[in-house]
Amino acid sequence: MEMTENWAEKDLKYIWHPCSQMKDYEELKPIVIDHGKGIYLYDTNGKKYYDVISSWWCNLLGHCNPTISEAIKKQVDELEHVIFANFSHKGAIRLCERLSKILPEGLCKFNFSDNGSASIECALKMSFQYHYQAGHPEKVKFMSLTDAYHGETIGALSVGGVDLYSKIYKPMLMDVVRVQAPDCFRCPYGKRRENCGCECFEHAEKAFQAHGRETAAMIVEPLLQGSAGMKVYPPLYLKKLRAICDEYNVHLIADEIATGYGRTGKMFAFDHANVSPDMMCLSKGLTGGYMPMSILVTTQKIYDAFYADYNSGRAFMHSHTYSGNPLACSAANAVLDIMEDGSVLNTARENAVYFNNMIMEKFASLKNVGEVRHIGLVNAIELVKDKTSKESFAPKLRTGYQIYKKALQKGVILRPLGDVIYFNPPLIINREDMDYVTDVALECTKEVLAG
Repeated sequence: MEMTENWAEKDLKYIWHPCSQMKDYEELKPIVIDHGKGIYLYDTNGKKYYDVISSWWCNLLGHCNPTISEAIKKQVDELEHVIFANFSHKGAIRLCERLSKILPEGLCKFNFSDNGSASIECALKMSFQYHYQAGHPEKVKFMSLTDAYHGETIGALSVGGVDLYSKIYKPMLMDVVRVQAPDCFRCPYGKRRENCGCECFEHAEKAFQAHGRETAAMIVEPLLQGSAGMKVYPPLYLKKLRAICDEYNVHLIADEIATGYGRTGKMFAFDHANVSPDMMCLSKGLTGGYMPMSILVTTQKIYDAFYADYNSGRAFMHSHTYSGNPLACSAANAVLDIMEDGSVLNTARENAVYFNNMIMEKFASLKNVGEVRHIGLVNAIELVKDKTSKESFAPKLRTGYQIYKKALQKGVILRPLGDVIYFNPPLIINREDMDYVTDVALECTKEVLAG
């Protein structure tokens, strides 16, 4: 009789997992996934899991989506990769042509990288070099919001603001101007995000008055600060940012790595504000979660500042080996094939109303639920020690992590952000699955809070 391999033990022998304290794995062994279908994952023992966090927010249209899978299978027999300097391929050209028709106005030049953090680095470098070549060498600083997350390379960490990821590395990081981010749950002005005038924008105004002249770019996660705890803020804030960036000749960089491709109910989060950034970083949903790829999209004006004879030294000397990878482009084109008629996004918008109403009905009245917030299919439940004062639980209790462990036992992947339980499912999730995952989340939350 053939012995069943202990895959979890083999994993622990070799693999150092990301964003993990490996000592936790002594108690909670790695869950080794065998296959997936739709929003479901199945481990090597046959247990089914509901992936309602889209495997780190990238699985847009379900695991093993037949349209995307077939596109990659076809592509792998035609061209797996080609150097992207002086060479190109039809898949990349077609992808850029299609995206140019649906992106916010003015975004028309595409620079490929191989992951989200790399596209952020690309944007920062491009902005810096642009200003230098446009006769503004004094513009050497960057602005970002507090509690921001933009990735984990050094430049991306520098403009990020979540200490969990960056605190220990601060001696290595760039000096960045921090703008106090909107905090609609704990609004110091006593306003609500649905009808406020973004009074909190005064922090940005003061920062621009003090540092605008020397600032190259302001980078934001539009409308949804993900790793900060799925913090949602109004579109008006983006409109005000656009205006003040124009006033001070500062680039506005949109980090739509997590918010793009329908996550906020529109194709891109900036669509809610009806304004355009100068640069937009795309990844995650770009390939439906299939392949590592990112794109920085920018304007003709920025592109033109680099266009000159080679010996002028104005070229943008930034590259990645897998830039424009044909397999990734085939996946990205398949995603657009699925989404181009609008039916997926329309259904997701309708289901988003149902999803949020259900979560509000189940969770809002619990004594330790401070706020239920949502945008698109993204829903977040912030747990607090005291509902009136909005005081948080002590971090050492790891309240959210305890809920996560219980939910795993029942086959639901929650993976909270601190004590914020959230849902960020594939756009194809149906209402029956919404009912189930919210019931499990509620049951596990009550069990942990009761203890």
